Amino acid sequence: MSLKVVKFGGSSLADANQFRKVADIIKSDDNRRFVVPSAPGKRFSDDIKITDMLYKCFDLACSNLDFDNEFETIKQRYNDIISDLGVEISLDSDFDSIKNELKSKPNRDFAASRGEFLNGKILAAYLGFKFIDAAEIITFNTNGMLLLDETVKKIRTKLEGISHAVIPGFYGSTTEGIVKTFSRGGSDVTGSILANAVKASIYENWTDVSGFLVTDPRIVDNPDVISVITYKELRELAYMGASVLHEDAIFPVRTAGIPINIKNTNRPQDAGTMIVSDDHEFDDESSAHTITGIAGRKGFSAINIEKAMMNSEMGFGMKVLKVLADNNVSFEHMPSGIDTMSILVDTASLTPVKDIVLAQLRKEVEPDHLEIEDGVALLAVVGRRMKNTRGTVARIFAAMAHARINVKMIDQGSSELNVIIGVSETDLNEAIRRIYDMFISSEKTE
Repeated sequence: MSLKVVKFGGSSLADANQFRKVADIIKSDDNRRFVVPSAPGKRFSDDIKITDMLYKCFDLACSNLDFDNEFETIKQRYNDIISDLGVEISLDSDFDSIKNELKSKPNRDFAASRGEFLNGKILAAYLGFKFIDAAEIITFNTNGMLLLDETVKKIRTKLEGISHAVIPGFYGSTTEGIVKTFSRGGSDVTGSILANAVKASIYENWTDVSGFLVTDPRIVDNPDVISVITYKELRELAYMGASVLHEDAIFPVRTAGIPINIKNTNRPQDAGTMIVSDDHEFDDESSAHTITGIAGRKGFSAINIEKAMMNSEMGFGMKVLKVLADNNVSFEHMPSGIDTMSILVDTASLTPVKDIVLAQLRKEVEPDHLEIEDGVALLAVVGRRMKNTRGTVARIFAAMAHARINVKMIDQGSSELNVIIGVSETDLNEAIRRIYDMFISSEKTE
């Protein structure tokens, strides 16, 4: 029998009406047996997430200030959901113990985790599923590192004989029993680990968008949804900041060969995006466009070095990189010519040590010319079909040329899965729009 693990984000469980949508989705498929909920998110644009409200209570408790009003607001939010759903459950004892814990020994992770904990209890009662506290099964070491193998064993033992369960996302506990959370958005990770442990056929991640978009909708109006994307492609796009999924949620399911389906709670009929293994066999429909996605990120600097006969000087590149490493500056890309080299680095990392780096580079490699250019943006054009499609890079250059955008660098990996382009930060959005038009809009009309 096929088995699905389903995770629902904060917007999917923001109020009782959203709970009803979630319940309808779960009950529409008997294979959806293990559910991972987030804490209630925003109900409207100016609303406050429960997790942020809990952080506020923690901050006040740490300063020995009264947080009764803030905590009452949290209680009311949950009680409104319970009342509206007509669920036979009381969280009063939980509220009391949480409040006492915050007053006696405030712990930031404990405070933040209670949003998922309480939401999980309500959802389990509403669905008639077993509630399992994530602190009993998701295990971290004393340094806060996830112990995946131990966690998987605990999950399998705990779920033995249990057909349906709700396990809150975002948190677990250390081997000493102290509550520990993942970083924000960590419910994705809980769902991924659970899918691995129960050997799910698919991991459904329900959110408020109908899948992974080709590019940022704040830059391109109504961009297409990616129907199928590989884990490698997702990794490349996520590196540039494009993601609807916590980056740590990839590993547990990728190693187990479990696909992820990004779905929209408010539009369950939409197919969403399937994230599949890199060796997945694709049909023609899943490869409708040459490229899969476009993403960009600002905040880079280019260290430009010129020196005659640089290519014949043994260890030149090693000396340059050693200067960066000695100053804790990692490089992103390093395009070079016979007598030139450009090193793309994160501006925020470089700025505090800029003068030191310049001085050390002048001493170590004695360049003919050395400068740092700030305000550089990188954008990635990613697609599995690029490898077997001629003229992809030429089309990118053509799109840039038509928009009179100066390309500062271009770098294509050996896998031919992606092309990285460096442009001025002021040109980034227009570059993304032009590439989208070239590869997505135009291909629709062909």
